[in-house]
Amino acid sequence: MAATSALSAKPELVAELEAIVGEAGVLWNDYDLALYEYDGSIDKSRPLAVVFPTSTQQVSALVRLANRWNVPYTARGAGTGLSGGAIPRDGGLLISFARMNRILKIDVDNLRATVEPGVVNLRLSQAAAPYGLQYVPDPSSQKACTVGGNVGENSGGPHTLRYGVTTNHTIGLEIVLPDGEVITTGGKALDEPGYDLTGLFVGSEGTLGLVTQIISRLVPVAEAVKTLLAIFPTVRDASAAVAAIIGARIVPAALEMMDNLTIRAIELSKPAGYPIDAEAVLLVELEGLRDELDELADRIATLCQEHRALSVRVAQSDKERAALWAGRKGAFGAIGRITPDYYTVDGVVPRSRLPDVLDQIQQYSREFGLRIANVFHAGDGNLHPLVLFDADDPEQTKTTLEVGAKIMQTCAEVGGSLSGEHGIGMEKNDLMPLIFTEADLEVMRRVKRALDPEERCNPGKVFPTPGRCLEMLPRRGAAVGW
Repeated sequence: MAATSALSAKPELVAELEAIVGEAGVLWNDYDLALYEYDGSIDKSRPLAVVFPTSTQQVSALVRLANRWNVPYTARGAGTGLSGGAIPRDGGLLISFARMNRILKIDVDNLRATVEPGVVNLRLSQAAAPYGLQYVPDPSSQKACTVGGNVGENSGGPHTLRYGVTTNHTIGLEIVLPDGEVITTGGKALDEPGYDLTGLFVGSEGTLGLVTQIISRLVPVAEAVKTLLAIFPTVRDASAAVAAIIGARIVPAALEMMDNLTIRAIELSKPAGYPIDAEAVLLVELEGLRDELDELADRIATLCQEHRALSVRVAQSDKERAALWAGRKGAFGAIGRITPDYYTVDGVVPRSRLPDVLDQIQQYSREFGLRIANVFHAGDGNLHPLVLFDADDPEQTKTTLEVGAKIMQTCAEVGGSLSGEHGIGMEKNDLMPLIFTEADLEVMRRVKRALDPEERCNPGKVFPTPGRCLEMLPRRGAAVGW
């Protein structure tokens, strides 16, 4: 049955969905569907129905039903994604994992946890904490985002500078393939023979199958933690200090940067102790043995001072440290209080090019007349410029998207990447040729076609729109032939 037929026969489709997940597990009225037509990105698209499975068997049955009705389907975690990965671009079913939210096992002896995809990121660390363990990947949205969503986007966070992103902490998956078959990849062992299918699915943005169970790596909580705040007169000085710290072979647990616009937004929203007259600050966190941290902190302070830091202070209590981190992790929300809307850009550049790229971003701000706030994972060069705009103004929205595309072009030109953790989704798929050749993309398409030949599994994501190449969609402004 064609997808268009499904639209006209909605009650019949709903009845079949309810037979799988129950009446309380299906939403299909327009009022309810409007709540699921967006995520944290700038795009929107309304699903045909939203379903809430509670088991792998139900997910498999839903996929088989979608195939029979010839409708696409998209997985959704908490909807905090920033590249449109959870938006049902072509309509169809939106499969929410909100009710598959159990922590199935904390395996202390093997430093592993087995969870369902709807488990909120922070809950996993809270569950592991009594055993002196933690789950390291910690996106700023960790109080809301889910482990399954993190797997789909290969999410990072401040503390992944030292410990790695989601793929480094995911060692096994249970997956429902696009034909409805259930497979498992990896396991609790340190290594598995054969192809690294776990690595293939992590970061695939829900385009190759639906993850229904995850085996995650846990790590011991560090013996000691020390947090420093370095204050700089310019963003260029702060970014130069970042390169110097890493160049000195010092790898902190976290190394974050915020500019003045971000600092002022944070302090207006919920004061965290940042000086509002600083043009930039570095938030540095060290973890390890208590005896070594004082020496490392002194070395970092010296490097910052050599790059014109106005002051470097060490958090004197857990309360002060928590306040500094609450400010950093609440930065995006704080920006939302000073602008009607903002567009989050996610790109990566070599650390040595941070000063030049940040200068260029400010040049775009002046050129296009839009304020841009910078708050990002400086240690690994993962930039998050926030472009402030008014979505009710179509021309301003168009300009904002053009600015975002130009920032991506700049990242590519200096040898960087289009995403450090937010994914490509439907936001940057037409920019993929900036860093991949057609041959590169064709290999990726072959993998997609092998697993999802009918392209029903989260269609319209990752790959450039056919025939567009580097020609941007009209809504993103004139950017032909970059």
